Amino acid sequence: MDNKKYDKQTMIGVISMLIVISGIFGFVYEFIFYYINSGMKEFYYRGGNFLPWINIYAIGSLFIYFLTYNDKGNPLKVFIKSTIICGVIEYVAGFIMYDIFGFRCWDYNTEILNFGNINGYICLRSVLFFGVSSLLLIYIIVPFIFYLVNHMTKRSFLILSISLCFVFLFDEVYNLVIARLLSLPRASDIYKSIGIKYMSFKL
Repeated sequence: MDNKKYDKQTMIGVISMLIVISGIFGFVYEFIFYYINSGMKEFYYRGGNFLPWINIYAIGSLFIYFLTYNDKGNPLKVFIKSTIICGVIEYVAGFIMYDIFGFRCWDYNTEILNFGNINGYICLRSVLFFGVSSLLLIYIIVPFIFYLVNHMTKRSFLILSISLCFVFLFDEVYNLVIARLLSLPRASDIYKSIGIKYMSFKL
């Protein structure tokens, strides 16, 4: 992979697939974690979308990819840089959402294993998990995406990756913007109405 140069269209496909996979990974992680956090009594649907995808994990994966991929020859460096990057992203995102817009999507003050907790925005467990996850991203997920690039036709890969990314991003835009502007039902409204336990944002 290091000896190959990919055109811009292919890299757009790579980024699109990265957005999809990392957002799904985040959903699966939170789905499992909050089940454990509840005392293994209840599953909660996380995120604000119909599809199993959480945006901050996609955003974080892009920062990690662009800022650490050239360091992939040194796993320790990737881990340390990613841990710092994710900690900064999580703290800034949590601060902006709560201190500026008045709602919280997570609060480490109320969760298990919250040692090193800073204002409920970050804790040692979270940043260490994201650091370990970055190793999974750089050494397994990204190579898998390039494996698809090298074993599919360019057209097929682009159709697959960009179509998936469009669907997930449209779901995000609908729930964040369109549903609010047009007073349409959001994912949380529908899921709650059919009895799915939905972990709402804290206002």
